[in-house]
Amino acid sequence: MEFLQKILELDSEFFLFLNSFHNNFWDTVMLMVTRKETWFPFYLVILFYVFKNFKSKWWLVVLFLALTILLSDQLSVLVKETVQRLRPVHNPDIQHMVHNVLRKGGLYGFVSSHAANTFALFVFITRIFRNRGFWLLMLFWALLVSYSRIYSGVHYPLDIVSGAALGWLIGWGTYKLLMFVEIHFFLARNPKIETTNLSARQAGQVFLVFAVLSVTVIIMATLLHRYNFL
Repeated sequence: MEFLQKILELDSEFFLFLNSFHNNFWDTVMLMVTRKETWFPFYLVILFYVFKNFKSKWWLVVLFLALTILLSDQLSVLVKETVQRLRPVHNPDIQHMVHNVLRKGGLYGFVSSHAANTFALFVFITRIFRNRGFWLLMLFWALLVSYSRIYSGVHYPLDIVSGAALGWLIGWGTYKLLMFVEIHFFLARNPKIETTNLSARQAGQVFLVFAVLSVTVIIMATLLHRYNFL
């Protein structure tokens, strides 16, 4: 018990250190980064290549992709309600030192649903689209979204790491289940999911969409502050 308490204290100290690096400009940027709506075009281009590359099996991949996100989201909420660890912004011991961006969220934060969802998507989608550049891009995106939760003051680092681990296990598990279903029920149909990769050109187009979104976020944040909209 004493060992666990020490870990939690170190987690709080590390959180306060990471959360202390902020300013108004990056508040706006991280507010947009942490919002799911910001990444809709990114999700759409990935779905487009699911439809394009998997042909008649696109619906099977989308079904398991939806299952992946559903499981990671609901299981992370279940862990929150079971463990009931207060978010930093609701912790009476440190809440006066926490820099919070916009929303405080629910009472409990262990584990982070954002981290669970992004890492579940990262693991699942990079397993079916084997491309090193795409893998690195998706990892960077998952880390960025996860970090935005610490910046926003709503999650400790341990919330993020544990959420990422949960998401990783779920993404790996649903991928393995997808492979089982394909082998036993769709054996004669092509293309084979396990051997269908994202081409270098397609990965480049996904990266382009991500880059455009990132630049757009920076430009919007700059304009909002220059003309005093915030």
